[in-house]
Amino acid sequence: MSSSSKKPKLQKIALLLAGAGLGVALSLSFNAVADKDAGGNPLPVEELRAFSTVFGLIKQSYVEPVEDKKLITEAIKGMVSGLDPHSSYLDADAFKDMQIQTQGEFGGLGIEVSMEDGLVRVVSPIEDTPAYRAGVKAGDFIAKIDETPVQGMSLNDAVTKMRGKIGTSVTLTMLRKGEGKPIVISLKRAVIKVQSVKSKLAEPGYGYIRVAQFQEHTTENVAQALEALYKENKAPLKGVVLDLRNDPGGLLNGAVGVSAAFLPKDTLVVYTEGRTPDSKIRLTASKENYLRESGKDDYFKNTPKEVKTVPLVILVNGGSASASEIVAGALQDHKRAIVVGTQTFGKASVQTIMPIDNKTALKLTTARYFTPLGRSIQLKGITPDIEVEEATLNGKEQSAFRIREADLGHRLDNPNEKDAGKAASEPKAIIKAQKPKTVASETAEENPRELASKNDYQLQQALNILKVQQILQNKAVAAPAK
Repeated sequence: MSSSSKKPKLQKIALLLAGAGLGVALSLSFNAVADKDAGGNPLPVEELRAFSTVFGLIKQSYVEPVEDKKLITEAIKGMVSGLDPHSSYLDADAFKDMQIQTQGEFGGLGIEVSMEDGLVRVVSPIEDTPAYRAGVKAGDFIAKIDETPVQGMSLNDAVTKMRGKIGTSVTLTMLRKGEGKPIVISLKRAVIKVQSVKSKLAEPGYGYIRVAQFQEHTTENVAQALEALYKENKAPLKGVVLDLRNDPGGLLNGAVGVSAAFLPKDTLVVYTEGRTPDSKIRLTASKENYLRESGKDDYFKNTPKEVKTVPLVILVNGGSASASEIVAGALQDHKRAIVVGTQTFGKASVQTIMPIDNKTALKLTTARYFTPLGRSIQLKGITPDIEVEEATLNGKEQSAFRIREADLGHRLDNPNEKDAGKAASEPKAIIKAQKPKTVASETAEENPRELASKNDYQLQQALNILKVQQILQNKAVAAPAK
């Protein structure tokens, strides 16, 4: 990653993850790993002496011989994981997997995960993957992988155990709120190819764009989707629904690019604040901040100009995290979209990927991010303008028990609100969702691959909101001038 001043700013900010399970991430070009303010602070000699003593006692007295490399590696993991839920040491396998995932294709089950209370928690199943099709839900806790209890494993070890040769099977024993006994699911490992963007005309005149995860090509895929929707509709769209539900995040430049699709050029999308100068950045809706390569044409070069003003609704829920929250927060702050759904995950910290060598790296929390109006959504999440709960089915909630950032141990506080996360802000309006029992055999839940389903209650409410906006706009145009 070049540090030349001629390179676009985002190329100085290497593109990495902004997800809940893997963390919001920017890979910043640090001139030095050490804190520049730490020069006058001596090393903690007494604490290092204690570490050396423990190391020696283990080497001398542990029941079995232990390699030095293993002891030091585990010490590093413990040191980093004790900081917050999103900092971690990436060994060779974890570092490689992280790089592969941003490209949209990797091997495994298709689950975004984090660690909580010694168990692996599902942040979100990835669409069209073995886990998604088997019914794994956000909020599930994985207690056993095959016959091995997860308690006591590191997150990286658990992820490694869930991965394996394509076509082989793995059995997950899961705990789910509301279920009286563990749920056992057998899954067959597969190559996970995540289609970042899907779209269709939900109805004539109304476009629907689903972003499942922010990847390398998400921005250009959204641009292509918008062009295709306008072409298919054969007329300017009356409204667009941008669906970010259960989107755990992804690449930061993807979040900036998707926001830029609907915002005027150079509008502020997000900014970050940290201790070092490199962690203080401002990202605007300009191509330099989302193009993957400098010198290329803007992805939105051929996008209809009406996209900048088309009525827009963003759908979110408790599985919408990090990059998703950046998009929702930016468009909400600029009053460019109406945010509909339920409270989002609430993660607003920035992790920097710091390579240790060519195989391993440190993922370290280095900054907090803020929406354009200076809001930190850490612990709090994005409060929808209109709350629309997920539909019920035969009296049971379809959505899984949600654990949010505020529920995690060692999490960062919100710098703006001391009590953030204790209670969600009140939405401006609430629409309660209640479906009749007769829809049990025809819900979109039973056909999770159906896009823009007529039985998707939250989506239908989003379309109704757009239609009301259209009616109000038509009345305003038709009203005689005074």
